[in-house]
Amino acid sequence: MILRPVRDDEEDAEVVREISAAAFGSTHALYGAASASPGAHFKAGYGAIWGAAGPPDGPGGWPAERIARHHGRTRHLARTDPGGCWLIEDQAAGPVGAVLSYRREGTWALSLLAVVPGAQGKGVGKALLARALMHGRACLRGVICLPDDPVAARTFRRAGFHLHPTMRLSGLPDPARLPPLDGPVHAGTERHRDLMDSVDRRTRGGARGADHEELLRHYGLLVVDDLAGSGYCYTRGGRVETLAATSRRLSTRLLTAALLAAPPGEPVRVDHILAETQWAVDVGVAAGLEITNSGFLALRGMRPAELALPSRALP
Repeated sequence: MILRPVRDDEEDAEVVREISAAAFGSTHALYGAASASPGAHFKAGYGAIWGAAGPPDGPGGWPAERIARHHGRTRHLARTDPGGCWLIEDQAAGPVGAVLSYRREGTWALSLLAVVPGAQGKGVGKALLARALMHGRACLRGVICLPDDPVAARTFRRAGFHLHPTMRLSGLPDPARLPPLDGPVHAGTERHRDLMDSVDRRTRGGARGADHEELLRHYGLLVVDDLAGSGYCYTRGGRVETLAATSRRLSTRLLTAALLAAPPGEPVRVDHILAETQWAVDVGVAAGLEITNSGFLALRGMRPAELALPSRALP
C-alpha cells in the first residue's frame, strides 16, 4: 500500500470521485438508500457525496454539476490543506481510499473519508483517518457531520468527539404558510467575505476563509446585514447547504427566505439541525416539512452552534 497526498489536479480529483462512487456502491445511496451496505456511509464519507439532482449525464451516472462540485471541493482542499488530504493506492488494485480534511483558524473538519468495498476492513480507513486527525492535532476545535451509523458514532466518540443527534427537514414547502420576512434579504457576492468571516467567528469559533470562495462557485448566497446584526445562507435549488447568523431572528429570516426561494415543486432539504436550533424546526413546521432523525454532529472542543447550520461538504 502506498499513502500519498492528494494533488491539486483534475486527475486526482477524478480518482477521489471514483473512490467515493465505488464506496457508496450506487448513486442512489446518496441519502442512505437500502443499496448501501451496513456501515457504508462511515466507510464512504460522511455525506460528502450528496445533493445533485437531475438526469445522469456524466461518468458513473453523476450529473455534470455534481461532478464539478465534487472535483472543485477536492482540488480546493488539496490546495489549501495538502497535509490533510490523502490517497491510498494498492499496487495491484490501484487507488482504494481517500480522505479530505482541513484546518481553519484553529478548527479542524473532516470533509470526506471513502474506502472502496474490496479494501474495507483491511486498515485502509484507519490509516487515512489517522493522517487526517494528525493534520488537526494542533487545533482546539473539531467538527464532523456524521451519518446515522453506529460504526461512525463509536469511532469518533472514541476519538474524543461529543456526539450530538441531528434532525432533517424535507418535503415540499407551502409558501402560503410561511410568515412574511421581517426584514430585507439580499443576494450575496464575494464582497460579503469579511461579513461572513465575522459571523463564522461568532458562531463556530473560526472563519471559513477561502472556503467561501469555493462555496460561491457552486451555491447561491443570501445575506442579511442590518441594525439587528448579520448572517448568510448558501443554497442550491431546494438544498440549504449552510447558514449562520448573529441572532435567532436573522437565522429564522434567512431560512425562511431560502425556503421561499426554492423552485416551485422542488423538494427542499435542510440537514444537521441540532436540538439547540429549534428556530429551524419552527420554520420547518410552519412550512409543512417533515422532521426526521438524521445522523450526528461530532464536535470536539466546541459547543453546538445555536444560530448556525453546518455544511455537509465543508463542515
